[in-house]
Amino acid sequence: MGVPEKLAERMTMAEQHEYLRARFSRRNMIRGGAVTLGAVAGGAFVPGATAQAAVPAQRAAASAEKVDGALVAPFGRHLAYGSDPRTEMTVSWQVPVAVKKPYIRIGAHPWDLSRKIEAEVRALHTPAGVGASGDHTQYYLHARLTRLRPGRTYYYGVGHDGFDPAAPHLVGTLGTFTTAPAHSEPFTFTAFGDEGVGYHGLANDALLLGQNPAFHLHAGDIAYADPAGAGKTADTGFDSRIWDQFLAQTESVAKSVPWMVSYGNHDMEAWYSPNGYGGEEARWQLPENGPDKANLPGVYSFVHGNTAVISLDANDVSFEIPANLGISGGTQTKWLEARLKKYRAAKGIDFIVVFFHHCAYCTSTAHSSEGGVRQEWVPLFEKYTVDLVINGHNHQYERTDVIKGNEVTKKLPIGGTAYPETEGVVYVTAGAAGRSLYAFTAPDSYEGHENDVESVSAFVNLKGGKQNETVAWSRVRYLDYSFLRVDVTPAAKGRTATLKVRGIAESGAEIDHFTVARRV
Repeated sequence: MGVPEKLAERMTMAEQHEYLRARFSRRNMIRGGAVTLGAVAGGAFVPGATAQAAVPAQRAAASAEKVDGALVAPFGRHLAYGSDPRTEMTVSWQVPVAVKKPYIRIGAHPWDLSRKIEAEVRALHTPAGVGASGDHTQYYLHARLTRLRPGRTYYYGVGHDGFDPAAPHLVGTLGTFTTAPAHSEPFTFTAFGDEGVGYHGLANDALLLGQNPAFHLHAGDIAYADPAGAGKTADTGFDSRIWDQFLAQTESVAKSVPWMVSYGNHDMEAWYSPNGYGGEEARWQLPENGPDKANLPGVYSFVHGNTAVISLDANDVSFEIPANLGISGGTQTKWLEARLKKYRAAKGIDFIVVFFHHCAYCTSTAHSSEGGVRQEWVPLFEKYTVDLVINGHNHQYERTDVIKGNEVTKKLPIGGTAYPETEGVVYVTAGAAGRSLYAFTAPDSYEGHENDVESVSAFVNLKGGKQNETVAWSRVRYLDYSFLRVDVTPAAKGRTATLKVRGIAESGAEIDHFTVARRV
């Protein structure tokens, strides 16, 4: 099936190619699940470029005939970088019912939003009988913006027929975003995992906004609509409406800060597609530069200034929760090595930060460490001297010493400095964003309350089951809600580039700080 004749008459060959790519992408070819995904409507804002053609979803269009758009307000706005954060951004949002002709307005000033671009609609239907959701359809909208200018702040508003964000009485609904700079300059980013919906997640979100981050990394287990987290259709308690609450909760930050996610075990919603990510693909538009045919939409990378960031899907290598074990057939690990090799050789990239869900090194009594990560990826982190690894999964804060070959190569006290080129890798578990907390076998030890111990009892999840271990690398442990702040400083001439990493408690207190340095 090609491009409809009436559309083809108005489209260039390049636009026709993009139309077919979007219409028949893996997102729209999902089969065999409980989901019904609507067809897409295109939409790309590019100063000086043409928007994609619109193809309304049949289900959405039928419902839209019954709705007065003036009575429907968009919510749950969230941003994500494209493959090039200097020039690409996706604005995503949600509407509670289908609306007619959704779009985004965008401009360099709040009083000049004359550019109006159609949005892409992804209608996600959850039938009655799937958990507690009832018969429920969610409408997610996405506008992919390209050819933006580096380091520029843009104003935008999202709307539809009957709801025009440029109207004077709706000026309060406008948002902003800033593209990455063309050249390296100091910036801050934040990170955590395992947020869910609730007071503590809301409190951490408020603190995040105060850090003024360029972007935020969410290391999996995002909303917890599936509280069981086994990645199976037999999981109990699933409620797709939790996502509505989550996106409303995070909007205060995510409408202006790119919210870059990786997928955890609670994000495998098996009712929607064989890989469990059909629902996630409706809700998120992440960079599409991951491994081909890996079936893992949460695997991607981007570069901001002097720092490369890589998102991985640890469900692919998890012995503990094996629903998606081996799903990529090894292509994710091959892609990871190629990406690490590329970034380590690239001029202008000083740091490589990798984030994903399951912990490489953690002493929690709940999940502890994932042997699949140690087996598949840790050797690559060491080979290409990755500067920082950020995980979630365990609901607490823990930071290691410098590790290489599964051994401590350098003790890293609070306030210390690590040199990855010669010493090894530092791992941080930042999984205390909002969900109920776990426990340690050793006493807490954090800034102002240090309690060093020589060894800590833990375990690692292997193919044959749990294996107990006694470790010496657990340097900082904090059992309360928290997140990670990282301040990136490029090297001045003849100087050292640094990542200044800080653990921040929900109270705003600093619980850990250390530096990762590279001589460039």
